[in-house]
Amino acid sequence: MKSTTWHVETYLAQLQEMAANLPVGLIDRVICVLLESARAGRKIFILGNGGSASTASHFACDLAKNTIVLNAPRLRVISLADNIPLMTAWANDTAFDNVFAAQLSPLVEAGDVVIGISCSGNSTNVLNAMAVARHHGATTIAFTGDDGGQLKDKADLCIQAPSPHVEQQEDAHLIVEHCICTAIREELMRSYAFANHKIAVTSSTATMAS
Repeated sequence: MKSTTWHVETYLAQLQEMAANLPVGLIDRVICVLLESARAGRKIFILGNGGSASTASHFACDLAKNTIVLNAPRLRVISLADNIPLMTAWANDTAFDNVFAAQLSPLVEAGDVVIGISCSGNSTNVLNAMAVARHHGATTIAFTGDDGGQLKDKADLCIQAPSPHVEQQEDAHLIVEHCICTAIREELMRSYAFANHKIAVTSSTATMAS
């Protein structure tokens, strides 16, 4: 067997084991929080650095677009990792540790949700943003690696990827966000199926009558 093939097979085997040990109960609690935020019209902020910044953008895109159901409330999602001019302005004029907290401070309100993603759990700018979120009465959710770092104690809910490998921790975060978005969409479809059916029937009846 080629050494590269062995590495691929090992990685995939480790990934399967990691995925099988993801905390389903905690993920379900996050789903419930996000569904409630949609129903209440609250905002969701997502942030992270490096690969976790990409995950924050990906998660925000999926929550905003892939959960849309006819007549159901839309999720109001903002990625704080996407406005490069604003991030670099805060980093240049104050400190990189401030790039998320400074964006979040004028926007976040009580009842909003803030999701911080950090494999180490020790990214200072993520920790600072979570402190701002808690100060304003927002619900805080963390996605971390297996250790959780400082972030696990700064969040109301913390999903720790059960792997010591950062690459698989990042994989886990994407798997979890896809699980969350799929579950939210399916739950909204179930909740609004009757209402949409009633609207369709009423519309059809009105068309025939005319």
